Amino acid sequence: MRKINIFDTTLRDGEQSAGVNLNMSEKLEIARQLERLNVDIIEAGFPAASKGDFSSVQQIAGLIKNASVTGLARSVKSDIDAAWEALKGGAEPRLHVFIATSPIHRQYKLKLTADEVKETAVATVKYAVSKFPIVQWSAEDACRTELPYLAEIVEEVIQAGAHVINIPDTVGYISPKEYGAIFQYLREHVPSIHKVSLSAHCHDDLGMAIANSLAAVEHGATQVEGTINGIGERAGNAALEEFAVALQIRNDYYQAITNINLKEISRTSSLVSKLTGMPVPANKAVVGKNAFAHESGIHQDGVLKEKTTYEIISPELVGFQTNSMVLGKHSGRHAFKTRLDELGLTVHDDEVKSLFQVFKDLADRKKEMTDDDLAAIVLEEKLSKEQRFYDLISIQIQYGTNQVPTATVTLSGCNNELIQEAGTGAGSIEALYNTLEKSMEGNINLLDYRIQSVGAGRDALAQVYVKMRYAGHETSGRGLAQDVLEASAKAYLNAVNRVLYTEELQLKLVQQQSS
Repeated sequence: MRKINIFDTTLRDGEQSAGVNLNMSEKLEIARQLERLNVDIIEAGFPAASKGDFSSVQQIAGLIKNASVTGLARSVKSDIDAAWEALKGGAEPRLHVFIATSPIHRQYKLKLTADEVKETAVATVKYAVSKFPIVQWSAEDACRTELPYLAEIVEEVIQAGAHVINIPDTVGYISPKEYGAIFQYLREHVPSIHKVSLSAHCHDDLGMAIANSLAAVEHGATQVEGTINGIGERAGNAALEEFAVALQIRNDYYQAITNINLKEISRTSSLVSKLTGMPVPANKAVVGKNAFAHESGIHQDGVLKEKTTYEIISPELVGFQTNSMVLGKHSGRHAFKTRLDELGLTVHDDEVKSLFQVFKDLADRKKEMTDDDLAAIVLEEKLSKEQRFYDLISIQIQYGTNQVPTATVTLSGCNNELIQEAGTGAGSIEALYNTLEKSMEGNINLLDYRIQSVGAGRDALAQVYVKMRYAGHETSGRGLAQDVLEASAKAYLNAVNRVLYTEELQLKLVQQQSS
């Protein structure tokens, strides 16, 4: 069995999904879970892109010990320097440096000749290996690059010291047969190809990212890049959970394995979905809620007689729990903490007391607490406590079919002052959001509003996701409560607080650098 390294770019390429805006705490939570999932490499961000990205990459590099943490860099010395400063404290710092190689990118984006691109690639790889123990070089838009030129530039960057060569299908253009042929061509026409690891990075614009990634493995790739749930630019990246399970189920064919802890897949998918605000489609392979559902009578009959008649993946393989401890209002702190540990939720001892009180308050109103409820309340409390510039104290909504909806809100402000406002709207949510906007400085443009239940039943928690533009920033927020209106208010305030928190963090970074 060949070992395939898993390069996770959820925190870099995944965060480039439209509308996704992760803060520091959320990135750290995802990084911890990726470490539990046992990915080999975590691409934590693009250090030169912003001070916030630099800081998050630096913190993740310092936190993660069982995976190599990498950062992206253009073929520019200043990008490489920024990446080194952010990553040098990591257990195994590595650099991911790229330059576009296709004719369309060379002509229209870079405005460089083929020779100039090659010279830049070689020079920056040489510079990178003077700092980093491992350097990965990517030929952006490799799949639309002339094969003789691609082979030529790959040979030269290997000679310059690159350790990993990545062949990205940047725009999701290629077919599996063609993609496999590129890897085969490079193996036959690049003299030094045996010195490096070949990596595949596929986008899903034509729905072939997983098929292309598997084709690359068939033709010599020993590393595959992707994201959890397949999130990313445009139609997204190869979904790593699908790739890992495909190798596991069809190891008879591919003769390849990964280090992925498959039992952590469900938990990882759920966490990324919650924190990014991107729901997992019900029919999504491996992690969708219908992935193991059978409605057809013929299918049901077959599964009852023998599961493998229609079920090639068992739910337990990817971490879906069939039996779990039932928690309720009579459960004690020990059972509560034990279940959090089983769910892989990182909770420090000094946080347990306050989280347990939140749990008990909710358990008094709910008949039964599910694992989804526990995960939701822990993440809500942990990830929002540092950002409460505005805090919700109370809301009151008056609504009737023959009256104008009216909202009254009471908030604690940035300086702990009490803020009270009232307003109206065409509906309850509009009245609430109009009133909240009046309570704070600046105009707020709501771009998206979504609601979904956590679990099932009449007493299910409501989780609201909003996207808005505030103070020149596009931001998102989440809110969780049994009441839809309360969850909506919390999501709105969370989005505003994230902007204020980011601005405060950037100010602190500037002050630290100036001192």
